[in-house]
Amino acid sequence: MAGEISFMEFGADDAGESARFYAALFGWGSEPGPHGAANGFSLDIAGTPAGIHSGDPGAAPYVFFAVEQMGPACDRVVELGGVVEPLDLNGSDEQQERYGLFTLCRDQQGSPFGLHQRPTG
Repeated sequence: MAGEISFMEFGADDAGESARFYAALFGWGSEPGPHGAANGFSLDIAGTPAGIHSGDPGAAPYVFFAVEQMGPACDRVVELGGVVEPLDLNGSDEQQERYGLFTLCRDQQGSPFGLHQRPTG
């Protein structure tokens, strides 16, 4: 369903330390992410996929909203006065098949959010 929260990403200085913190606080499990444990961890937050990445101390969580098709959704963001950030977050074909497509955006007032096209398989 388009518009529902489909993924959350946390930034941290050290993803492993953050994964341990949230495990102790909320009982969240974690496993090394697609780029290895040195770079981050995959999480499952009450059924919502999530991740923690390193090298981003003090970052606010990134919330990604589900879209059916990334291209038309990005076009709509721009039509409405928002901005699509020119960052490649999608990695290899294998990573895209497992995690889907991600795009960071800003609304017409500059507030950040993300779009997530879920994997098809």
